[in-house]
Amino acid sequence: MMNPIWLKTFCTLAEVRHFTRTAERLYMTQSGVSQHIQKLEEQLSTRLVVRDGRQITLTDAGVRLQARGKVLLAELDELATFVADDPPYRGSVALMSPGSVGLKLYPALLDLQQQHDALVIAHTFAPNDDIERAIRHAQVDIGLMTRHAQVADVTTEQIGREQLLLVTPGEIEDISWAALQQLGFIGHPDGVYHAQQLLGANFPQFEHPDLLPLRGYSNQIGLILAPVARGIGFTVLPAFAVEAFAAPSQIRVHPLDNAVFEPLYLALPRGKPLARRIQTVLELIRSAI
Repeated sequence: MMNPIWLKTFCTLAEVRHFTRTAERLYMTQSGVSQHIQKLEEQLSTRLVVRDGRQITLTDAGVRLQARGKVLLAELDELATFVADDPPYRGSVALMSPGSVGLKLYPALLDLQQQHDALVIAHTFAPNDDIERAIRHAQVDIGLMTRHAQVADVTTEQIGREQLLLVTPGEIEDISWAALQQLGFIGHPDGVYHAQQLLGANFPQFEHPDLLPLRGYSNQIGLILAPVARGIGFTVLPAFAVEAFAAPSQIRVHPLDNAVFEPLYLALPRGKPLARRIQTVLELIRSAI
């Protein structure tokens, strides 16, 4: 393989036709220029220049090498620029988060894309295990989780917390354990865990969500409160999901004696340098949360 440093020295010499001026342009010694030309000629087994003191004349091989060499050097410069190009507002960023925090972030992410149309953000809602797996296998750039990472090659940092809320139909003014049993539970993918955390901390009668009558189930974060709003049952959800519900007058959030918060962790691949576009999205996430 041809040494690109020797090639650059030769092309500079072929342009200025003078050893001393070549050395000055390249911040080299004249002997260094001579060594590069000699090594290149030895590698190619071809004479490239005819020396006349400190000036030179190109051989036919030298003329051909100069023409092709200029193109190759330009391509190498373009390649270096391409590889080093790290714009903060251009390129794609893949993000995965739980549904509730996703509802909070997505409008802000859309605002960012409207401001910078060369930035492409792919946002997927997923449970913790899927998010951790995607970060580990470099399928996404950023993850948000509600627990610490359980594998060594994913690092997590707590960046906030989200309150769990007890939500009933809007006409329910006073809440009691008997009222919850009568209403029944609207389940969702994290429903059992959320109910255990919040109901267990506030109702001594609570044993397990499975002992509550199940009135419905939805795995779509934006639809979980729809049956609650229609009076079909109650549920427990993180605050961001409740805030995003389109008909807040049809539901009621009940303050409880013991508030329960779910931590929010930023999940990233351990030890991997982050592109500036990823840092841009991270700054947005931190400010939004």
